[in-house]
Amino acid sequence: MPAPDAPSPDALSQDALAAALDFYRHVGVDIAVGEAPRNFFEESETAAARRLEARPASAERVEPHPRRVAAAPPRKGEGEERAASEPSRQAPRETFREPPRRPAPPPLPEASRPLNPALAADAAAVAASAAESAAGARNLDELRAALDAFQGCALKTTATQLVFEDGARNARVHLVGEAPGADEDREGRPFVGRAGQLLDKMLASIGLDRSQVYISNVVPWRPPGNRTPSPLEVAACLPFTRRQIDLVGAEFVICLGAPSMQALLEIKDGILKTRGRWMAYRDGARSIPAMAMLHPAYLLRQPLQKRLAWRDLRALKRALDGEAPDFAPTA
Repeated sequence: MPAPDAPSPDALSQDALAAALDFYRHVGVDIAVGEAPRNFFEESETAAARRLEARPASAERVEPHPRRVAAAPPRKGEGEERAASEPSRQAPRETFREPPRRPAPPPLPEASRPLNPALAADAAAVAASAAESAAGARNLDELRAALDAFQGCALKTTATQLVFEDGARNARVHLVGEAPGADEDREGRPFVGRAGQLLDKMLASIGLDRSQVYISNVVPWRPPGNRTPSPLEVAACLPFTRRQIDLVGAEFVICLGAPSMQALLEIKDGILKTRGRWMAYRDGARSIPAMAMLHPAYLLRQPLQKRLAWRDLRALKRALDGEAPDFAPTA
């Protein structure tokens, strides 16, 4: 019994189409491969069947290999008489039949392109445009408005909303993560998922809470599928992050995770090698004590590393209590 035809897009309700688009956005679909759906599995099977039908009939016949039966030893003189009376026989050669090859998938349509062409823009031009826009912001509200109007980062087209900040704008500690996740994208605040709950416990262990720190991300829009932001996306957002750090004016900057550390402190070493060391974050003529810590999401996957995070939190606590940070030597 043939399968019923799939409903056409015109037959679907607006709610069904909206639900499908919302599902595609959450799983990271950002490229259209055609206007109509295609069953690539069925096309592959059809192409394979046509290849078999086009092969010559002789190639389909395979002679069976003769079974070797042990014969009784010939009597004296019988071998010579048989060789003279019967023509020589040779075992038929087995015909090799090549198994059908799986056809290559059809190429994507030429019209398939990313939804936003900003990914192909020149990185230097995008960074220069972002720096000019960020420099014009005189306070955090104007900086948020500038980010809302900025069109140089393609993540803006796939994210639900801008994830700008959380916490106190006059805090002594500024925590900078990598990029929002699915929970942050829905609520519009950084670190509200499982990693955020662990971050709250980490802060509470040294007597802090969200009302006493300022939290943001290097990239304020969620990448599709929670992937790592590309270098172009980081370069487009970094001028806004640096201006955000400048406007908050915290005494200490904490980089949560390797991407934040590498972007802000310009360090290429791994997070396990660099974490826990006080370094200088350069903001023009100003130098701010900064430290890299393990990201809470990493600690959820590697709970044994929480002991390292506890050491780093104690170092931050000592600095907040007045102990001068012991800066690591620069190369």
